[in-house]
Amino acid sequence: MVNTLDIPACQTLQLSPGKALPAALLESTVPVKLPGYIAHWQAVQLGIESSEALSKQMLTYYTGEALGFFYGKPEIQGRFFYNDTLTGFNFDKVAATLDTVLQRLHQEASAAEPHSLFIGGTHLQHYLPGFEQHNPPVPVPHAQPRNGLWIGNQTRVAIHQDLPLNIACCVAGSRHFTLFPPNQTANLYIGPLDVTPSGQPVSLVDLHNIDYQKYPKFKTALQHAQVTELEPGDALFIPSMWWHEVSALAPFNVLVNYWWRTTPDYVDAPVNALYHALLAIAHLPGNEKQIWQDMFNHYVFESTPDANAHIPEHARGPLGEMNDAMARRIRSVLLQSLNR
Repeated sequence: MVNTLDIPACQTLQLSPGKALPAALLESTVPVKLPGYIAHWQAVQLGIESSEALSKQMLTYYTGEALGFFYGKPEIQGRFFYNDTLTGFNFDKVAATLDTVLQRLHQEASAAEPHSLFIGGTHLQHYLPGFEQHNPPVPVPHAQPRNGLWIGNQTRVAIHQDLPLNIACCVAGSRHFTLFPPNQTANLYIGPLDVTPSGQPVSLVDLHNIDYQKYPKFKTALQHAQVTELEPGDALFIPSMWWHEVSALAPFNVLVNYWWRTTPDYVDAPVNALYHALLAIAHLPGNEKQIWQDMFNHYVFESTPDANAHIPEHARGPLGEMNDAMARRIRSVLLQSLNR
């Protein structure tokens, strides 16, 4: 693995367990570690007691519905990734009940060369609806944040990014995060956009075995990296679009996270605009691409409140106030243009 001693640790903010998140944290543009922030959770205390005790508690909330998980052979050494030719993956996506997965995790804990098991981002409220009864949710500024449940043994999630803001809470085991700011995309050697291990594009660089001849610009990315390690009860705030690799370090690890956005629900995911730009702009001649770059700057990236003041308010259409009705109108126009 890369020598993390040469990489600075992310900022730390000491908050009392369960205390309301300060505005300064929620507006932070860099990751912030919150030591002991969920230490009051019953699940954390049970996990410190034993993995069996925590597993037993989780199963009391479990609906019994089968859930998806990743399963890899010992030779992948916990790295869920593509196969050697990027035509598929080095693991299987399967489904089983939570009790079956937990039982298998406990069995693999004593194996000399364990198989890799990983439940990633499963909807906590859907599968464990009573979990928050004894584990108070983090008070994020959203009425209905998406909760993710992550369970597995010593596994690695490749460098990726998420659009929502994120607070990751370590319930059991420990996890090592290596984080890169969004402006390092060009130095991270991101793989395919459409075929990905778990939904998000990932870096093709193996952080634990870096091939600098193949990926020379990654050295620059490391100059901007930050690291932190979460123990049971710790949490980590990750701003929108920060790239991060996550390594679970113990034979049994549980993490709960909260995703939320600060924009209204009618606002689309920006990646949809990226796909459309790849279709409509990326292959234009250079001079035409420059024209459209200027257009995007004028209407989107450098737009000011008075940029369209010369148009009567009732006639501004998509250039005016954005709301649910206007969002629906724009989607209708896009659908008509794409369905040809």
